[in-house]
Amino acid sequence: MISQNSIQQILSRIDIVDIVGSFVKLKKRGANYLGLCPFHNEKSPSFTVSPGKEIYKCFGCGASGNSISFIMEHEKYSYVEALRWLAQRYQIELEETEVSPEVKQYQLMADSLFIINNYAREYFTDTLFNKEEGQNIGLSYFEERGFTEETIKKFQLGYCLNTFDAFAKSALDKGYNLEYLQKTGLVTIRNDQPADNYRGRVIFPIHNQSGKILGFGARILGAKSDRAPKYINSPENEIYVKSRVLYGTYFARHAIDKQNECLLVEGYTDVISLHQAGVENVVASSGTSLTQDQLRLIKKYTNNLTILYDGDSAGVKAALRGLDMAIEEGLNVKLVLLPDKEDPDSYVQKIGAAAFREFIREHKQDFVLFKLQLSMQEAGSDSTKKSQLVNEIAETISKIDKAEDFTRQQDYIRQCSQLLHIDEQGLIQLVNKFIRDRLVKREQAHARNQPAPDDDALSEEAIAAMEAAETGISVESLLNGHERQEKELVKILLRFGDKPFSEEENSTVADYVFHLPYDFEALAESELVKRILREYKALYDAGNLQDKRWFLYHEDQTLSKQIANILEDKEADLSINWKDRFEIDTVYGDNAYLRDTISTTNYLILRKIKKLIHENQEEAKKATEMEQIIACLEMQKHLNALEKELTNGMGTVIFK
Repeated sequence: MISQNSIQQILSRIDIVDIVGSFVKLKKRGANYLGLCPFHNEKSPSFTVSPGKEIYKCFGCGASGNSISFIMEHEKYSYVEALRWLAQRYQIELEETEVSPEVKQYQLMADSLFIINNYAREYFTDTLFNKEEGQNIGLSYFEERGFTEETIKKFQLGYCLNTFDAFAKSALDKGYNLEYLQKTGLVTIRNDQPADNYRGRVIFPIHNQSGKILGFGARILGAKSDRAPKYINSPENEIYVKSRVLYGTYFARHAIDKQNECLLVEGYTDVISLHQAGVENVVASSGTSLTQDQLRLIKKYTNNLTILYDGDSAGVKAALRGLDMAIEEGLNVKLVLLPDKEDPDSYVQKIGAAAFREFIREHKQDFVLFKLQLSMQEAGSDSTKKSQLVNEIAETISKIDKAEDFTRQQDYIRQCSQLLHIDEQGLIQLVNKFIRDRLVKREQAHARNQPAPDDDALSEEAIAAMEAAETGISVESLLNGHERQEKELVKILLRFGDKPFSEEENSTVADYVFHLPYDFEALAESELVKRILREYKALYDAGNLQDKRWFLYHEDQTLSKQIANILEDKEADLSINWKDRFEIDTVYGDNAYLRDTISTTNYLILRKIKKLIHENQEEAKKATEMEQIIACLEMQKHLNALEKELTNGMGTVIFK
């Protein structure tokens, strides 16, 4: 692992204008720089780089982040790969920290499996081109499929001799470990002897995003026994997890990014044929149902997914299985059904690349509406099936709950209600029911982790969310109703935590916040804010107070991106509604950080006190014993005094 010292050296040298400017032509505009966004096609520049805040933001597509996340997104690098890229650019020698024995063993195992797979890939390719059996059987098969030598070499295809142990002997003679050979699936044990697992099969190497071999797919040729499967895939191991892999990603990643669309097919040969025809933005699920990890891999490159399947019912149903997950991931999903008895491989070879692309453009169908129409055909006049269908479609639509997708959700409701001949308002209510049910489950799951007064009760935010499901406000934004004020405290600590708060007491803003008799992590409702405050407080307690850069370039890229949004989000500044709600004045801007600190902390405390006042009033209403009533009155008096003190203290500056 890269040492913290090396990371700090990289962070100290980072110049976001220099880094982004390596890929985007930037022009200075005031304090910032402006250019065309590299993440979507635009003619008018909306991509802004702020050297002061060390972040970039596109006001066209919403992309945002810091120097490291830019490299990760633009080059599709991991966090560590981005750090290595920056270290090389700034000529920083990286220090590697010691890792645990378990992690070291895992890394050694992974490295060994990659080395073995690479040897096997070279062996199978050599066999294909240079051995008589490979040429007569393997190469002939690929040529019959229409693959050129250039394409075969590009995808590093191969052949395994139809002998008992030719590959196993070769690998063992080279000194490769038998246990590791078995783990890759290349070698098996038969009659107590190492034997080739893929004998008599053509080989399709499966690459990761950087081009390393994760595993293999092996297709049997010629006469086969009834028990022998057509395809054998590598078993899952330390480097190969089938649910996280899409065949062809390494070869398609740039085309997907550039065309902003991913075509998804079923098989290896579909991918290879389309690539050879010039349709390169295509990957394969290898005949499996789509998984969440695979969908997230696609979303890394684009939000637009078009699924190409055979026109038979089995292919269609296979496509539908990934629909709801794709919608939850925010993907725009289309479906193209090919003519009967055609697959992508055969069809592109029959009509050519240009006609194939045109066919896709003309035959794209919206996935939700297609699912509805197909299900309606299957349901026929069966009232039970129709009822089930309405529920299924409502549940699918309910998962489109992002603010930017609200119009799309309403369009689906309108179109589906027309197709189903049901009342539109009724479908809205049914969609809202599924939203409400999901919120209840979320609340109850949260309650099990953090005890709440009533496990079955909905919070105010959850109730507001389900009531507003008809208004276009996203569920997530409603759940985060108080986050803007909570994020203001995070912004203050990140920007001004080490600034002087009181010269007389020689204290900082962080000193003031953490010496108040309140736990702001406990007061916060946002899990994101809780986490940031927890990490910040841990650094503060250890005497290692960090500025915004520590969090802005955090190893956890999800957190880093959230920090960038908090620092950029002008709406997260002190609420302009505070004066109306709490009869207090507020001030804004960097020069007012002292008053902002006091106002923000007081607001959060005041919010808690107001909740306690409400709870105490409710308890007083239920009280029947005089002692209870008196206790509630005393508590009310105490809370009212605290409320008055805090309200009067809003905006007070302790700075001499």
